[in-house]
Amino acid sequence: MLAKTYSFGLLGLEAYPVEIEIDVANGLPAVNLVGLADAAIKESKERVRSAIKNSGFQWPAQRITVNLAPSDIKKEGACFDLAIALGILAATGQISSAPLKNFFFLGELSLGGQLRPIHGVLTISLTLAKLSTKNLILPEENAKEAAIVSAISAWPLKSLGEVVQFLADPDSRPPLKLELEQIFKNSTDYSLDFSEVKGQYFAKRALEVAVSGGHNIILLGPPGSGKTMLAKRIPTIMPGLSLAETLEITKIHSVAGRLVNQDGLIRTRPFRSPHHSISDVALIGGGNLPKPGEISLAHYGVLFLDELPEFNRKALETLRQPLEDNLICISRIKRTLVFPACFILAAALNPCPCGNYFSPQKVCHCSQAKIRNYLGKISGPLLDRIDLHIEVPQVKYQELTEIQDAEPSAAIRKRVENARAIQKQRFSSAGIFCNAQMSHKLIKEFCILGKEAKDLVQMAIMELALSARAYDKILKVSRTISDLANNPEILPEHISEAIQYRSLDRQL
Repeated sequence: MLAKTYSFGLLGLEAYPVEIEIDVANGLPAVNLVGLADAAIKESKERVRSAIKNSGFQWPAQRITVNLAPSDIKKEGACFDLAIALGILAATGQISSAPLKNFFFLGELSLGGQLRPIHGVLTISLTLAKLSTKNLILPEENAKEAAIVSAISAWPLKSLGEVVQFLADPDSRPPLKLELEQIFKNSTDYSLDFSEVKGQYFAKRALEVAVSGGHNIILLGPPGSGKTMLAKRIPTIMPGLSLAETLEITKIHSVAGRLVNQDGLIRTRPFRSPHHSISDVALIGGGNLPKPGEISLAHYGVLFLDELPEFNRKALETLRQPLEDNLICISRIKRTLVFPACFILAAALNPCPCGNYFSPQKVCHCSQAKIRNYLGKISGPLLDRIDLHIEVPQVKYQELTEIQDAEPSAAIRKRVENARAIQKQRFSSAGIFCNAQMSHKLIKEFCILGKEAKDLVQMAIMELALSARAYDKILKVSRTISDLANNPEILPEHISEAIQYRSLDRQL
């Protein structure tokens, strides 16, 4: 007897419907899975067998063939367990097959028949909303994530037995509904704040400029100067997330299996800080069936690379395209997948191998050649894509012992939001939202300089031997500084401050 059930597969950040056909026929007892299933799906026959038996149903001593269509797309994961189990029960006449056509089924089965959570439910729900059938049965742990999409009806259930009971009487319980606006308005307070950072006024000003214009930044200073402490607080001064941004971030983290919020939504800016031993695939994404990497998990947030020269050179060079395009293209034989990667890159490094080059108390024994070799691990093309290079010296004792708190993140964030509002209005017809994203054409239109400002830029280019890209970076940062000052013109002092944020050009 033949039965059909319906589920979803994931391909990058997109979901697609999968029709599962189960045929139970006479022959030697066996289970054959076809349709380009991976190892996790092939192992599902043992999970499904035990789940059916331990839920009080009969496992057929016949030949079972399971086909996952479309058969030309490789499928992975354990999300098909529930649909396969229900198809076998329907094909053997233990349940009615009529209700199965009205639902999509998701969930991994335990050996006892309980439903376990899966990845990518928000992506699946968004795809389901575009189909004619909008009913979804899934594990309880994924329920809120699915119900974020109000256009679908989601029923959270605990076990295979409970699903069978529900299908016998679908009107016995209503679908889960959430107040999305209320969840979105819930508190998004950060546990960290810039008021906790003593001193480092120059560095905090530079971070304010970086966030206001969406610029990438390098923090250069000795160990213990507060580089990591400053970087971790960058999300606290970034503008609040819009609902569209929240859904996009949640979608990425859901597909990657990193969604731990009980509300099903990520409401704060991501902050990702991978270890320097990370591979290029883990950093940018990839694999046989490509998954989002750290740069996509940092989408609309911050990617922090501590001890930048310690990272693998190959991994760092893979950042060049996403830093320019705000996305990463991953090509495979049959398809090309695109993952979003619009983030602020914040990197930290010591001024020399021993870290004492800037220290007034400690002696640095590194030669100039050794220092150049250490900083030279960062390639010129990558360095050109980072707008601000700032020095973070050791904090003075008088600043450390100040009783009064420093300026809080909320006050800095207010200035950042005002600057972003100016940029949003400026680029309303250009399809971008911050100065860092300006093309060369937009730079010529919005970064017009007076004679004195031009002379300053010319002097900097001649003395520091800056590239054309570094020249554009200075203009973009100058535009951001003038926006923070609420000044429509780029003045010489704005250019001068932007040049001060190119310390590594003076070092190398």
